[in-house]
Amino acid sequence: MAEEISKADLGISTSIADSAKSRSFWPSSLRWIPTSTDHIIAAEKRLLSLVKTPYVQERVNIGSGPPGSKVRWFRSASNEPRFINTVTFDSKADSPTLVMIHGYAASQGFFFRNFDALASRFRVIAIDQLGWGGSSRPDFTCKSTEETEAWFIDSFEEWRKAKNISNFILLGHSFGGYVAAKYALKHPEHIKHLILVGPAGFSSESDAKSDETITRFRATWKGAILSHLWESNFTPQKLVRGLGPWGPNLVHKYTSARFGTYSIGDILNDEESRLLSDYVYHTLAAKASGELCLKYIFAFGAFARMPLLQSASEWKVPTTFIYGSEDWMKYQGAQEARKSMKTPCEILRVPQAGHFVFIDNPTSFHSTVFYACRRFLSSDPHKDSLPEGIISA
Repeated sequence: MAEEISKADLGISTSIADSAKSRSFWPSSLRWIPTSTDHIIAAEKRLLSLVKTPYVQERVNIGSGPPGSKVRWFRSASNEPRFINTVTFDSKADSPTLVMIHGYAASQGFFFRNFDALASRFRVIAIDQLGWGGSSRPDFTCKSTEETEAWFIDSFEEWRKAKNISNFILLGHSFGGYVAAKYALKHPEHIKHLILVGPAGFSSESDAKSDETITRFRATWKGAILSHLWESNFTPQKLVRGLGPWGPNLVHKYTSARFGTYSIGDILNDEESRLLSDYVYHTLAAKASGELCLKYIFAFGAFARMPLLQSASEWKVPTTFIYGSEDWMKYQGAQEARKSMKTPCEILRVPQAGHFVFIDNPTSFHSTVFYACRRFLSSDPHKDSLPEGIISA
């Protein structure tokens, strides 16, 4: 596998070595939290060594705040430029551009099982959202849902401008699906197709109040404690950091169980599990930033404070929803949204897959994405049939 750090245009990107903010005097083995931005990028390289398609990795400069605004990313005391960690894979000439956005507590490396297949048909670009992965992690001081949404939507728009791309296919997973949908609502002119993979945000706080299971759980002492922790913005990443040098072992146990012992579909092999665990640890243990969006976007139980269902009638971009057959994100929310949409919309379910459908059943996931984009990939898309095993909901 070949990779390259882009240095051609310092106005847009910079090398990791040049952009590293600081380095600790202590070696990582002696730190309580043995990680850094350099560790994240190194772990990313090791994980992406599993990918055969050559790629370019760069940190795209998005400035220090939205143009014309006195707000930094976002009310940070620093005016220094922010960067979005970006990987772009080699592709055939004239391939449609597919931009991929990861979910909460994840980063672009989670798509490592998909890059080769998708790059055979698309120009694939994957990013770490602001405050996650190898991107800049400015102080997070948003105090409302509106400000928090702007943090992600505006930083993505500045990234798009810096990369000078438009007319692309936008794919978002889970919370990344929420961000992708909100971005498409604000900037539909740049998106020719939207793919939402197990998207968050289609259920509301009112749904939580009518959900008897959630109501009963909240009434228990465990529910009361977890609800309090949620509203206090206690994140899973804080637990990983709190464990210090024992954090990597906890993360390894989780990834081995989720994508191995208790996997719904295609389990990770030993090398994949080891490299993913290492990568996940470093992305979770780094400075808290984007993760602190949680309580402002969702109420306890992952119910959206500003649900996408309320905006369905304003949808302007053709959309494909993709869910794993065992996804805990329910596809019924997409079905409700479709009733109000005035644009083409289809809902596809992938067998033997949960919330991480692209890891659980990558082969069927790829077929589903190709089918969703058939009007860009096929000379006669009307003749393309639904891939085997995929259910149209």
